[in-house]
Amino acid sequence: MDYENLYQELQQDEKEVKDQLASLQKLFKAVSRETENGDIKSLARDLSAMSEAAACISESLNSMKDSIDTFDTKEYFESGQFAEQMLAVCRETQVDVRGEAPVYEMFPYRVRLDQENQEIWLDRKKVQCMRPQSLVRMIKNGQDKLHKAPFNALTFVNELADAYDLAVVKLKKRPESDIYLTSIYKLLAPMSRFRKDYDQHSFAFDLARLYMSDVEQTKNGKRFQFGPSRNNGKAIRILDKEGQEQFLATIRFFD
Repeated sequence: MDYENLYQELQQDEKEVKDQLASLQKLFKAVSRETENGDIKSLARDLSAMSEAAACISESLNSMKDSIDTFDTKEYFESGQFAEQMLAVCRETQVDVRGEAPVYEMFPYRVRLDQENQEIWLDRKKVQCMRPQSLVRMIKNGQDKLHKAPFNALTFVNELADAYDLAVVKLKKRPESDIYLTSIYKLLAPMSRFRKDYDQHSFAFDLARLYMSDVEQTKNGKRFQFGPSRNNGKAIRILDKEGQEQFLATIRFFD
């Protein structure tokens, strides 16, 4: 079972629907003009042509529905074919994948395949997608966008330090304490509209670029240190220079 086969079937009917809709639109303009001018002979002819076009559209739509109804999405997921084809597309497009069914890491994205409900989760967001190629393309486009974003490691670490100082006060922590990076992120992007422009994927990606950089201290001379956590839900997965997984949960700045 392969969605690409279904896709090819649907494409043929889609083209027929598109062509007939264009014909209907053209005929409708003619019918409106003929109605206004009282051209009964032409009107009768074009109404008949519209009826035939509408019948063709209905036939193509029914064909598409039949194709979809015969595609067993439950079997597609439970057999592992969706995952197998997804991984094949990742190899073709050079998208790094870690993990195994049902959870995969495609840095900085986390993909979970819900086989029972035939659903795909991209981090905490449900994605309506039964085509592996489209899912991987979506992820790769997101990764490409992150790679193209300008980045200055020193500027970023200074911004982290400012948010860290604010977190120390807000969370009533001692200076130089370990603070969760997820808490730092909420201070960097405090409002939902800010998080749309700078989401957690972007934050994780910037952390990875800082981790791989040569920057070791802020402009004020403070050094910083990342730390792990027993709470995996608080850890942020990144890839280092060697492509190895690292899990960063906390950060602290110190003199």
